[in-house]
Amino acid sequence: MSLISKSNIIRFKNRKQAGILLGEKLIHLVEKEPVVLAIPRGGVVVGREIAFRLNAELDLIITKKIGAPFNSELAIGSVAEDGSVYRNEELIKRLDISEEYIKEEAMVQLRNIKERTKIFSKYRTCILPKEKTVIITDDGIATGATMISAINCIKMKEPKSIFVALPVGPAETIYELLKIVKSVICLMKPEYFMAVGEFYEEFCQISDLEVIDTLREFSERKELSNKSRKHAFDV
Repeated sequence: MSLISKSNIIRFKNRKQAGILLGEKLIHLVEKEPVVLAIPRGGVVVGREIAFRLNAELDLIITKKIGAPFNSELAIGSVAEDGSVYRNEELIKRLDISEEYIKEEAMVQLRNIKERTKIFSKYRTCILPKEKTVIITDDGIATGATMISAINCIKMKEPKSIFVALPVGPAETIYELLKIVKSVICLMKPEYFMAVGEFYEEFCQISDLEVIDTLREFSERKELSNKSRKHAFDV
């Protein structure tokens, strides 16, 4: 499966292709019976393809970035679904951002997480990461804030090991992730990086419905697998 070269930038066709390529890179983990945790919404498409290829369970790890006051796309921190907050102290200090703003924005994002959790909860398999090999994925990273929150949140649940799988991200951000996680598999680490979307030919918004359909599919697969094992045991 070939990537697309355009204007001297190598691009994935779409998130599905990125997930397929990552799944091939991670195939050595199949014997560890990993679980895949995807950051919604774009990460769910990538995670779906990884999970298919590793015959793994799929669930969500919901995080939200805390944007800077003057630019909501610039992450100065992030919030995880367990309420924990990651702060980029160097950036906060450099931009002279007030504690009041950070606390207020963290509360806003936590409310957003709770809303997302409510929407997706009935379709999730609610994987318990304890003593498991966990693969955390997204469709790419820039500052890495939401991924760091995801890693910190999962670490508290005592997994056996954590692998981060990414289609694309700047080298300096990957280096920072390697300070807190065992392994980062990143397909592209471009020298010049502006935004994740520039490395995809197709980078449309993923709807809640698409996330729900994916979660439902994996939930049904797990239910069928459990029934098959029970039948084999009964026989």
